Amino acid sequence: MKDKSQELQRTLGLLPSASLVVGTIIGTGVFLKAAIMSQLVGSSFWVLVAWAVAGVLSLAGALTYAEIGILFPRAGGEYVYLREAYGNLTAFLYGWQRFLISNTGTIAAYAVGAATFAAPLFDLSWCGGVKGFSILLIAIFSGLNCLNVTFGGRLQSVMTIIKVMMIFFIVIGILFLSPTSSFSYISAGGGAFPGFSAFGSAILAALWAYDGWNNLPMVAGEIKNPSRNIPLSLGLGVFFIVAIYVLIHFCYFMAMPFSEVISANSNIHPDALPVAAKAAQSFLGSTGVWFLGIAMIFSAVGAMNGSILTSARIPYAMAIDGLFHRSLATLHKKSKSPYVSVLTQGMIAAVLALSGTFDQLTDYVVFASWIFYALVASSVFVFRRKHPEMARPYKTLGYPYLPVLFLISALLLLINTVWTMPKESSIGLALILLGVPFYYFMERAPVSSSPVVSNELPKP
Repeated sequence: MKDKSQELQRTLGLLPSASLVVGTIIGTGVFLKAAIMSQLVGSSFWVLVAWAVAGVLSLAGALTYAEIGILFPRAGGEYVYLREAYGNLTAFLYGWQRFLISNTGTIAAYAVGAATFAAPLFDLSWCGGVKGFSILLIAIFSGLNCLNVTFGGRLQSVMTIIKVMMIFFIVIGILFLSPTSSFSYISAGGGAFPGFSAFGSAILAALWAYDGWNNLPMVAGEIKNPSRNIPLSLGLGVFFIVAIYVLIHFCYFMAMPFSEVISANSNIHPDALPVAAKAAQSFLGSTGVWFLGIAMIFSAVGAMNGSILTSARIPYAMAIDGLFHRSLATLHKKSKSPYVSVLTQGMIAAVLALSGTFDQLTDYVVFASWIFYALVASSVFVFRRKHPEMARPYKTLGYPYLPVLFLISALLLLINTVWTMPKESSIGLALILLGVPFYYFMERAPVSSSPVVSNELPKP
């Protein structure tokens, strides 16, 4: 009989679960991606359409994931689904890329983003500048997430509420307080369709801002009443995000001429202010730069915290199955958190924060992630065929059309990425395939399928 004291505890209710969805998604993209998207498609109209399309695509994925999450409400999320649907190798490659690229790259990107926002406001020389501050943030929040998941969930709820309030403050300020904002800026921002390659690249940029909707199933083993709370949290959370993302970008384009949006901070204009800061200046003046800097730091840190909390459950689940080193399955005796997995993940993220820029990290993350998002979504068809007898309190809305729409869109997105960014996509594919020899090595050294419990901190 399995010792219940050695299992992850179901302590996350609906509010903390929904906060994880919203808080993990809202990070840096909502403040930074408008400029590069505008440069790609050439008009405010097509930028807004790209945000809406990326949102619908993410919502379709979330509604599909919800059914699968109810069938297997266990720690590990997508890793568990892929293992059940396609076997250990596919599941291992998923976990491998999440551990080396997607999860750790996301954490690193949020940390670098927060540090980049902090640099103009504070003297960071005491900790080694942007990179040193990035590593410090990763270390602090990894340490906090070694506490029990209830604490992490409450922290995420508070941070999510605050940063959503900040976004609505910007929206209200532009709509009602800015003396220069005008609907005429938007009506003058139409234009012909920019072409599928440019529009697809804009959607890819937007998808970084939506990334994180898949994270909730990773902590499914710690959610109360999963058959109710998983679909509610995913569906309502992503729908809410789509609405506020389109709304705030509509406000950005109201606050300034389109030419000002294009010249905002981006790869082309790295020294300029972000679009959000320019928009806030329209009603806060020079104070807007300071306010947006604080808001963006807080938003990035909140998303990083959610990623740290959820992502560590994948190597934990893989270690239980003997596909990663057994130490990653260690639970702390008191907090019941997979603290070795959390700390190891933090160390890899720190290395990535030192080695890559924000845009490089996000490109690698989105491309590698969407390969497996498509595979996971396709598993809903596999499970309908293999396990028709399993209870499904929630079934994917619009099945089979919604999952098919998601899969076709994901495939087109990946093809477009390979076409427009061959270097980044090749590196991503190479890193994923590098996991194949490691899988066969780990397969020869099986471990016991039970968590390790410890009340000692790991030795350095």
